[in-house]
Amino acid sequence: MNEEFLHFIYRFKLWSNNNCYLTTGQKFEIIDTGIYNRDSGPDFFNAKIKIGDTVFVGNVEIHINASDWYNHGHEKDKAYNNVILHVVFNDNRKVYINKRELPTWEIKFSHLLFNKYAEFKLNESDIPCYEYISLVDDFKSKMWFDKMAIERLEDKVSFYDDILKKSSGDFEQIVYLSLAKSFGFGINSDTFFNLAYTTPLNIVKHYGGNKNLLEALFFGQSGLLDNAITDNYVIDLKKSYDFLVRKFNIFPINSSNWKHSRIRPSGNPYMRIAQFVSVMSEFGRFVHLISKNEIDFKEIKNFFNVVVSDYWKNHYIPGKVSENVKYKLGNEAVNSVIINAVIPMLFLWQKYYNPNYDPETILDFLKSLKPENNRITREWERLDVVAKNSYESQAIINLKKNYCDNKRCLRCNIGYEILSKIHKIDFNG
Repeated sequence: MNEEFLHFIYRFKLWSNNNCYLTTGQKFEIIDTGIYNRDSGPDFFNAKIKIGDTVFVGNVEIHINASDWYNHGHEKDKAYNNVILHVVFNDNRKVYINKRELPTWEIKFSHLLFNKYAEFKLNESDIPCYEYISLVDDFKSKMWFDKMAIERLEDKVSFYDDILKKSSGDFEQIVYLSLAKSFGFGINSDTFFNLAYTTPLNIVKHYGGNKNLLEALFFGQSGLLDNAITDNYVIDLKKSYDFLVRKFNIFPINSSNWKHSRIRPSGNPYMRIAQFVSVMSEFGRFVHLISKNEIDFKEIKNFFNVVVSDYWKNHYIPGKVSENVKYKLGNEAVNSVIINAVIPMLFLWQKYYNPNYDPETILDFLKSLKPENNRITREWERLDVVAKNSYESQAIINLKKNYCDNKRCLRCNIGYEILSKIHKIDFNG
């Protein structure tokens, strides 16, 4: 037993219907369970209960054992002086507030309900409730997936918003970092972000018209030149990078942070850096595209039809010529950059510089993109939950990463719907 489950039972009124008596034997009624509090202080604020003919308004505290009131030191905390009801799983001690015995309720509920919750918690499947998804009706699933999509987008915007505030409102810097992170495509996102963070944007912009020096800058900063097979191209890069190091006193990141295994040749770090250089050579134009009041979504998408330098048209890695090299960003890659960098930047720009802009327009852009195809979306497809666009696939990814993986079943509306259905089935026999 844990308090999270007791909170869930109380919050959603899933206790046994004949369980409306205090530990003193006195009948009572919960008129309003109150406002759930996830911060410090009592678990529920402004609850309303009726004991006899008297209505009480105040807070509710929940514990596994009544003695936890003293174990947690609540008797010394004035924040708990307005508690009107102590909800416990095990009434093993009387509790007093200012010498007044606190009304205590030993909550009862279906054992089937707790067993199912425990089953979800112990289930090692990627989606713990997969056997019961069919119990949730389509409308409620859609409402929850909408929330998941917006929550994931808000998390991305918030991440860059925090950096923006720390960088004195330098919007171009945030655009730069977000683009870099997106070019890591998950597996190398953190390393790409670190590459950009340690490569000053003012240097990048200074050499924006010289793709050769930009390649020397980013490949040098990546640390990957040290282990590259040497050919004339690599020799030239190293010479140019040595010049940049002396001029700007910059240092490369640790090359061991790059991941190379289980990546297609077209997605290896060398090719992604070459593609990123092509984007950064047009950085000013990109910033202009996303900072317009009237956004041209088609033009933004076309921007990523980048062309790498000639060397990378027949190389996946330095020093080794390859045929039929896929050096352009594919549609899935472009969509991924738009989802993870462009969309958050559009929201961030509009938030600060065009507050009257309709956010639905940006969401419609997200909905116009094809759904992502990855391990997570394929898992849900096996349960007949199929994303129709990137807005829906982002919702699925958020649900899996932030709820299923962390077994946050009691904070998930799908988990709630399943458990409430089980409660009704058990109650109705």
